[in-house]
Amino acid sequence: MSRTALRICPLCEATCGLTLTIEGTRVTHARGDRDDVFSRGFICPKGASFGAVDSDPDRLRTPLVRRDGELSEATWEEAFDAVAAGVRPVVERHGPNSVGVVLGNPNVHTMAGALYPPVLLAGLGTRSVFTASTVDQMPKHVSSGLLFGDANAIPVPDLDHTDHLLLIGANPLESNGSLCTAADFPGKLKALKARGGTLVVIDPRRTRTAKLADRHIAVRPGTDALLLAAMARVLFDEGLVDPTPHVQGVEELAAELAEFTPEAVAEACDVEADVIRTLARDLAAAPTAAVYGRIGSCTVPHGTLASWLVDVLNILTGNLDRPGGALFPQAATDKTPRPAGPGRGFALGRWHSRVSGHPEAKGELPLSALAEEIDTATEEGEPVRALIAVAANPVLSAPDGDRLDKALDSLDFMVSVDPYLNETSRHADVVLPPPPPSQSPHHDFAFNTLAVRNQVRYTRPAVPLEPGRMAETEILARLVLAATGMHGADPGAVDQMVIDQTLGKAVKDPHSPVYDSDPRELAGRLTGDTGPERRLDMMLRLGPYGDGFGARPDGLSLEKLLAHPHGIDLGPLRPRLPQPLKTRSGRVELLPGPIAGDLPRLRAALAERPEGLVLVGRRHLRSNNSWMHNVPALTGGSNRCTLQIHPEDAERLGVEDGAAVRVKGAGGEVVAPAEVTDAVRRGVVSLPHGWGHDRPGTRLGHASKNPGVNVNQLLDGRLLDPLSGNAVLNGVPVEVAPVSPAECASVTEKLTALT
Repeated sequence: MSRTALRICPLCEATCGLTLTIEGTRVTHARGDRDDVFSRGFICPKGASFGAVDSDPDRLRTPLVRRDGELSEATWEEAFDAVAAGVRPVVERHGPNSVGVVLGNPNVHTMAGALYPPVLLAGLGTRSVFTASTVDQMPKHVSSGLLFGDANAIPVPDLDHTDHLLLIGANPLESNGSLCTAADFPGKLKALKARGGTLVVIDPRRTRTAKLADRHIAVRPGTDALLLAAMARVLFDEGLVDPTPHVQGVEELAAELAEFTPEAVAEACDVEADVIRTLARDLAAAPTAAVYGRIGSCTVPHGTLASWLVDVLNILTGNLDRPGGALFPQAATDKTPRPAGPGRGFALGRWHSRVSGHPEAKGELPLSALAEEIDTATEEGEPVRALIAVAANPVLSAPDGDRLDKALDSLDFMVSVDPYLNETSRHADVVLPPPPPSQSPHHDFAFNTLAVRNQVRYTRPAVPLEPGRMAETEILARLVLAATGMHGADPGAVDQMVIDQTLGKAVKDPHSPVYDSDPRELAGRLTGDTGPERRLDMMLRLGPYGDGFGARPDGLSLEKLLAHPHGIDLGPLRPRLPQPLKTRSGRVELLPGPIAGDLPRLRAALAERPEGLVLVGRRHLRSNNSWMHNVPALTGGSNRCTLQIHPEDAERLGVEDGAAVRVKGAGGEVVAPAEVTDAVRRGVVSLPHGWGHDRPGTRLGHASKNPGVNVNQLLDGRLLDPLSGNAVLNGVPVEVAPVSPAECASVTEKLTALT
C-alpha cells in the first residue's frame, strides 16, 4: 500500500517542495508539490532523484570505529565512547585550538547542521574552524559585513519584479541559484524576458544561462572586479549616480575609482570600452535593476572587491533596498528586529592562522590552510592534532588534496559525521552516519535568509527512523557532549541549554516581545515532539512574524506552521533599510577601510595579462559538489568530468576531441578527456569540481567506476583572496598537453585496478 508525504528538498539551495510516494519505508517516486507556497510544483533532476539518493546502498547504516588500523562496524555507544576518549585528551593536553572543526556544504541543507555546530564550536572554544565557505562564498560575507555591518546581511535580486538583471559569474540554470534562494530560477529568468525585461550575463563560458541572455559578455577570467569598477566609474563620469538612502562615502568612492576608466580596464578584461559604458548606462536607465554575482566572481584573486562592487552598483543606481532591485529577505527564524541605529560593526583578522598568518574572517580560517595547520610545526602554538569533520570532504573540495590526504593520516584522532566512506571520512577513527533525508525533519534556517520571497515551511520526517539508526540531531547533540567533556549526559540537555540561554536573554531585552517575562514559564509553553522542534517553535515565536508567546495572537508558532503543510507565504521582499544595518555609523559604509586598503592591489591588476591558458570551474544541474556522484541517475550524459577547451586552442596544442590531455598547475597535474567546444572563450579551459573518486579505501561503488579527476589538485593553496581567505579557484594559469597513447593505456590500467 503506497502513501504520499511532503518533504522540502535538501539537495540544492532552491529548497523546492516535494511530494514523495512511499512504499512501506522506501521512497519510490518524487514529484513537485504543486501547492508548495514557494516552489509551486517546480522540480529539477536532483529532486526527481530524491528516492535514489535516499536509498543509495553505499550509505553507511551503522557507526564505524577504527580498531587495529581498520574501520569496522560498532554500536552507537561504542562510537561515542571512542569520540570522548579521542577528543578530550587532545583538548586537555594541547588546548582547544589543537582540535580542528571542518564544516561542509551539506550542513546548511539540514536542521541538525544549522542547530548544533554553533553549540559544538562554543563548547570546544577552538579557533581552528574551517568551512566550505572559504572555497565558495566568503568574499560575499566579508563585503556584506564591511558594507552593512553584518556578514549575513546579503541582499538578493528581486527576480519577480526587476526590469534588468545583470549576472556575473553565475549560472543559475545549472546551479538553481546560490546565495539567492529561488525555486524555479530558470522560470523566473524566462518570466523576466517575457515581461520585456533584460538579462545580461558576464561569464567566460557560454553557459545555459548565457544562452538565455539578451547579452553575453565573455570576460577574461579573474577580471570581474576591474569590469565592475569601470562600470561604477562610468556612472560617476556621466552623472548617473542616484544612490540609495542611508549611505555614506559616495564622494570618497568616486575618488578611489578614478583610475578605473573603461579604457584602462578594457585590455585586461578583454571587453571593449564602449561595451563597458553600455553596460553601465543600461543598468542606470532601467526602471529597476539588480546586479547579482556568484561563485565565478567570488573564487578569484579579487573576490571580495568584486562582491563589494556588485552591491556598489546596486547602491549607486538606487536599486538597493527597493522593489525590483536587490533587497534584504527576512526569515521567520531571524532574531527579533531591533530599532535602527549604530551597531558593533564587522571586524576582520581578530586572530590569525598559526602557520601562514592568514586573518580569520567571520570566525573562520581558510580551508586552504587546513593541511599546513596539521602537518607543520611552528613556535606559534600547537598544530591541529584532532579533527571533527561534519558533512565535509575537503580532500576533494580544498586545494592540494594530496597534501591534505597525507596530513589527515598524521592526526592523533579524527571523527567524521558522514553518510559515506568517502575520500575524507576514510581517514576517520570514528564515522557517525546520519540517516537518509526521508527520515529527517527539514526547515531551511540559512536559505530562508536568502530567499527571493519571504515564506516559512517545515516538514517532519516522511519515513520513521529505521531500527539501529540515530536521528542526525541526536548524533550531533551527542557529539557536542562527547567532545566538550559531558559524555553520557542526556542529549536533550543540549537543546534545553540553548532554550534556557535564548529565553534568558530575550526576557532581558526591552525590544523583545517577551521582555520581563519568566523564562521558565515561556519554556514550558513551547510545543514540539523533539528538542529541535521546541527550538524551532521558540525561534518562530520570537522572530519577526512570531506570536511573541501570545503578544501577537496572529503570529507564527510551530503549531500554526504544522497546520499549513505546504508552508505559509509571508509576502514579497520589502524595503528594510536602515533596520538591518549594524555598522558603527548606522549607515551603509560604502568605502570601508579594508576595502580601500585592497584597491591598490586591484590597480596593479590593470597591467596584468595572463600568459597561456587559465582554468575555470563549472557545475552541472545533476551534480552538487562531491556528494552526488554515487547516484547513477545523476551521472553520465553531459554530466561528465571533461576538460572543455576552445577549438582554436585545441588546434594550436594538437588536442583532439575525446582524447586524453594532461593539465598541470602549481599544485600538481591531472589527466582528463578533452571536450573541444566554443562554449569556452579562447585562452580558457574548464574542469568541473567535486570529482576525483579514485582513492583507495572508499565505499563509493558507482562514483569509483567513473571517478573523474580532482580539479583542486591543480592548486597548491597559496592563491587566496587576502580579505576573505577564499581560495582562488578560477582564472589560475595551467598548462595543457596531449597524452600519448602509451600513457593513456597506463592511466586506464591504473583506474581499472582501483575500481
